[in-house]
Amino acid sequence: MKLCDLTLPTPEENLACDEALLDLCEAGDSDELLRLWETPQRFVVLGYANKAATEVNLSACRELDIPVLRRCTGGGTVLQGPGVLNYSLVVRTDDSGPFHSIAAANKFILERHRDTLAKLIKAPIEWRGQTDLAIGGLKFAGNAQRRCRRFLLFHGSFLLYLDVGLLEKVLPLPSHQPDYRLNRSHSDFLVNLNVPDHTLKAALSSAWNATTPLDQIPFDLITLRVREKYSLDEWNLRF
Repeated sequence: MKLCDLTLPTPEENLACDEALLDLCEAGDSDELLRLWETPQRFVVLGYANKAATEVNLSACRELDIPVLRRCTGGGTVLQGPGVLNYSLVVRTDDSGPFHSIAAANKFILERHRDTLAKLIKAPIEWRGQTDLAIGGLKFAGNAQRRCRRFLLFHGSFLLYLDVGLLEKVLPLPSHQPDYRLNRSHSDFLVNLNVPDHTLKAALSSAWNATTPLDQIPFDLITLRVREKYSLDEWNLRF
């Protein structure tokens, strides 16, 4: 598996990069890959079908100058910024492979991450809800996927030392909650791993045997996706 440790300058480019890497693989120009990235700039990211008016405190985001964007995968709304490590897997969806269905991909990837993190922090990790990872009922990772004909994009975020107080200001309680949340506030539901980013990067790279650097970054396609999608209110605030 190829390794792409790449954070681009803007939030829009970072979201566009995941979609561009999926398109690159789908076109036959790259094999499976793992991307790792983190950003110093805070921004809110809606899931594909989320409604900004109900899932985001838009007035707080405007006051705090926090952009509101939308990604190409499902799942809930998140706050990106310092203290969040993101990963993106682009893998084959062969009928005979472990990623042949949504449920199979969830199981294979989340169980691998659960076991990897348990060894790293020396504590039990739980797979909760559909795609959450938690410690003692407290969530520290969420995940989502998008499937194409031959490849799958499966990506997520790990909370390392996120400012949960800021998250409380910009995100109301989600309209759809996993059963185990029990209507808890963000502060009572989320937990930071407090693991150095380089330590988690190394663990994930090892878990996926991602050692060969990706030497073909589709910068032209990323720029195109930003211009035609991720920089537009018609996409980001369309609901």
